[in-house]
Order: sequence, then structure tokens, then C-alpha cells
Amino acid sequence: MDDLIISATRFTPGIRFLFSKHTLEMTGESYPENTSEFYTPIFVHLKNYLANITDQKVAITLNLSYFNSSSSKILINLFDLLEEAAEEGRQITVNWVYKEGDSDAREFGEEFAEDLECVKFNLVCARY
Repeated sequence: MDDLIISATRFTPGIRFLFSKHTLEMTGESYPENTSEFYTPIFVHLKNYLANITDQKVAITLNLSYFNSSSSKILINLFDLLEEAAEEGRQITVNWVYKEGDSDAREFGEEFAEDLECVKFNLVCARY
């Protein structure tokens, strides 16, 4: 599988899905005009990827400085997909990066983490 690299825009996060390194990074802001259109290819790649791995450790890093309610729903779908894969034995870690002092972003991470039982979820405070 070829890596999936999507450059960030003013409205969409940068995506770096490096299959050989078993990492997916989303960085930036997420409020695309058509959330489904932007995220569908990412979900297609992720589903195919998860179906073809066994004992690899997968690291997902989410460093979203802002996301709207439509993107929040996408994140919930992402976590559901990851949780299902983890329940099937995949080793998945999510790193939720938030800026120091951004209590809203930290709280979002805490809320997302509450719904996950099999995915390892780390809150990562970025000091910059």
C-alpha cells in the first residue's frame, strides 16, 4: 500500500498515513465544507489497512487545534472503528495532542477516551 499524504489547508488537517511505519497523523484544523467527502478516502485506507495487519503496533496521533461538530462526529466514527479493531486484537494507541492551557481540547480528549476500552489513549500536553 502506498502511503496516504494529504497537505493541510485552512479548513482541513494534514494527513500522514505511513503504512510501513504503522502511523497515522492528523494535524491542523478540521472544518471542511464537506466533511464526508474529505474523510471518506482516509476511512477507506484505514479500513483496508486494519484488515491486513495482525500484530503490528499502530500509533494514531491527533493534533487538532480546532474541529467543528461535523468533524467531531467523524472522530467518534474513527474511534469506533479503532475500538472494533482493537477488540479483534489489533494493538492501537491514540495520542491526543493538545496545547498547554487549552482545557477545551484536553476535555474533548478525556471524553473520547472514556468511550474506549481496548484502544490505549494518551493525553499529550504540547508545550510550545
